[in-house]
Amino acid sequence: MGHQAMGPLLHWLQDVAAVTLLKARRTIFQAAILFCILCLLLWVSVFLYGSFYYSYMPSVSFSTPVHFYYSTDCSGPGLCSFPTANISFMRNDREQVMAHGQPYRVSLELEMPESPVNERLGMFMVKMFCYTRGGGIVSSVGRSAMLHYRSALLQTLSTFFFSPLLLTGMAEQKQLVEVELFSEYKSNAYQPAIGAVIEVHSKQVQIYSSRLRIHAYFTGIRYVMYNFPVTSAVIGVATNFTFLSAIALLGYLQFIWGGLWPPDQVKVKVMMGDNTRIQRRKEEVRKRMEKENSLKDLSVPAAIESLTVVRGNGTDFSNYYGMATGPMACWPFYSKV
Repeated sequence: MGHQAMGPLLHWLQDVAAVTLLKARRTIFQAAILFCILCLLLWVSVFLYGSFYYSYMPSVSFSTPVHFYYSTDCSGPGLCSFPTANISFMRNDREQVMAHGQPYRVSLELEMPESPVNERLGMFMVKMFCYTRGGGIVSSVGRSAMLHYRSALLQTLSTFFFSPLLLTGMAEQKQLVEVELFSEYKSNAYQPAIGAVIEVHSKQVQIYSSRLRIHAYFTGIRYVMYNFPVTSAVIGVATNFTFLSAIALLGYLQFIWGGLWPPDQVKVKVMMGDNTRIQRRKEEVRKRMEKENSLKDLSVPAAIESLTVVRGNGTDFSNYYGMATGPMACWPFYSKV
């Protein structure tokens, strides 16, 4: 008896275990699918924000060396012409350095020795001409510059104090002169500048090296994205993830439940007017047919009654109508009467 009682219990436990295992496998499978979908949405969100960042944010800064050239076909200690340099504003000969509508600060750095010639030179002019692809000048500017003044006593003390570094070549007696050419330069969208010509209007100036620097001033969303990159990235990725999740949820509802507004209901609402007209026409046809059938039912008994009355009087009209018999033989006589 004990074994017989344990048999159904074991079968029940096996069924429960099988159902539980099936539900667990289904739950794990659904969780794995959900995890993969969330990872995909997160990856797409990061990709969209990164694409937006690199397409919307221009280059923060641009720096290029400036190599001056001048004429040497004259005699004398000075230069035969002003030092001139040609600078390109194209990166890799395809991409423009400055974005349209973005303000930039453009400055020229001159590394000049503290030589007696430069000290006697005093002020000198630096001019810059920005040109388009066709060679037209779109903007020009001129700024003055000079070495910073240092007295003879200060130069003597500086030379004595830095003499070990000066003797070993680790330091030099030079100054870095920065000339701000444009404080807020904006590139024209219709005639963008692709390069510039820089001139130093002095034939006695002595320059070690020079460099042109372009730095962007960001405002609005660009300011936030540049100064708070982590916060902007978190907000941007979260926004994209929420939007993509909403689209995925609506697609899931459309696929599983037929959407929030099933097509059948929409079809019924759209076709309601046509169905009403069709039903009205069917009703009119049905009433017309019923009326005709009722008239036929009323006319047939009247004809039979007339024929019976005539035959009751002893008159035989079968000869007049070809010995016709049956109900159809009564119709001509009835119509005559």
